[in-house]
Amino acid sequence: MKLTRKLLPPLALVGALALVPVTTSSLAAADVANYQELETFMSVYERVKASYVDQVDDHTLIKGAIDGMLAALDPHSGYVEASDFDALRATTEGNYGGLGITVSVEDGAVKVISPMEDTPAWRAGLKANDYITHINGELLYGLKLDEAVDKMKGPPGTQVKLTVVRVGRDKPFDVTLVRERIELRPVKWEVKDGIGIININSFAGNTGDATKAALIGIDKATGGKPLGYVVDLRSNPGGLLDQAIDVTDAFLERGEIVSQRGREKDDIERYYATSGDLAHGLPVIVLIDAGSASAAEIVAGALQDHHRALVMGERSFGKGSVQTVQVMGPKAALRLTTARYFTPSGKSVQAGGIDPDIFVPQLSDEDYKDRKVVREADLRRHLLSQNKVDDKLLEQDTTANDPRFAFTAAELEKKGIKDFQLDYALKTLRRLAPQAKVAAATPRS
Repeated sequence: MKLTRKLLPPLALVGALALVPVTTSSLAAADVANYQELETFMSVYERVKASYVDQVDDHTLIKGAIDGMLAALDPHSGYVEASDFDALRATTEGNYGGLGITVSVEDGAVKVISPMEDTPAWRAGLKANDYITHINGELLYGLKLDEAVDKMKGPPGTQVKLTVVRVGRDKPFDVTLVRERIELRPVKWEVKDGIGIININSFAGNTGDATKAALIGIDKATGGKPLGYVVDLRSNPGGLLDQAIDVTDAFLERGEIVSQRGREKDDIERYYATSGDLAHGLPVIVLIDAGSASAAEIVAGALQDHHRALVMGERSFGKGSVQTVQVMGPKAALRLTTARYFTPSGKSVQAGGIDPDIFVPQLSDEDYKDRKVVREADLRRHLLSQNKVDDKLLEQDTTANDPRFAFTAAELEKKGIKDFQLDYALKTLRRLAPQAKVAAATPRS
């Protein structure tokens, strides 16, 4: 998401459409049908204003018209006010109050986009694509997004009970969470058997700096001799473009990271890496899944195209569009899709997503096979990809007869494997590490 803080003058409520300045040249080129459409809009507005069964204020009508106009474009354009504006600002600043859960409203139902790690929602076991039907026994269906979010908010330390419907479960189930102040740590790291594991869960304002600090920390923890790195981007919903560029730059010496292309053919912006690979050219594995979106896909796609990392896991979400956010007032902002992302090789991320080099299912998740996966291509009015995407190939199950993946969650638990994808990545990286190659090449007596 590209953030611009451009303050625009407030829109006049009733006469806005009639007061648009028009030059002589634009009048000459204007299509008469456009003005007929505007006349139709004003006629409907006046009829509703005069005859609706209840009196409706101008703000409600105009806000509804704006929402409808943007909803007709794509799933990611929108006009936000009040609590939604606070949520948007919190996404970029990484500090907000609540349960630590990102939700949307789909056909009147509240759907979980993703829980944030180390938050009440994450600890309660909520998962992407869960549906929250009740809060404290109150039905949520039919509420607006800000109304549903407001019901989840409350003073830190207070409890809230959510009723959840999950595909693959026979019955709804309840989870009780304790509200707390959410201060996101976008990057966490650890060293396991000489391998640095960098978990990036969002691209907020300090993600780039935190990733560089993680690389330096891993260097110190391993005495300057790490075997390599696993960059975990699973269930990362994305965030700020500049942070995705900073994270990618930390692993590259040179080359294009991403380009964004607008409506016109010459409307192209390209972003490049600067010299200095903080990972010292060591092997890197990037983990992705169906919840890896937007900025996460930029990082995975760039490192994959430059052959700097092996991408592992599942095909990513496929959100390859740029949203420019313009502040419209003290508590309002327009989020408008203005461009598409392209990887260094020229591939559009939109709808198709990033295909892993090695497909690895999350077998340690007992709901893995039954839980429905929703990607960008499944959303209504999603932007079309500018690549030729073979949907049948993308959805092909390549694991049915693969002995590497012939395990159940219970069997993995007995082996002490709680995260199959991460475990598989660590084992693969050990084989790729320089020390492993030297050992394999050394002749034995």
